[in-house]
Amino acid sequence: MSTYDNTNKGVLFKNDKKGNEKAPDYTGKLNVGGKEWSLAGWKKESKTGTTFLSLSISEPRVKAGGDTSL
Repeated sequence: MSTYDNTNKGVLFKNDKKGNEKAPDYTGKLNVGGKEWSLAGWKKESKTGTTFLSLSISEPRVKAGGDTSL
């Protein structure tokens, strides 16, 4: 069985646990050059009515026990 290489790839999932209006609509992970990043996305609409995603990338937050998984 071969191992899947996640380098320079990412994923976003719909945020079903959105607690407030400012929380991201999508959350996920992004791997850039072997380093793991947290990714967040908000659905927005431009002045012309075009829907788009506004993205934010950040260092993953360390959970209790040192786990950085989302």
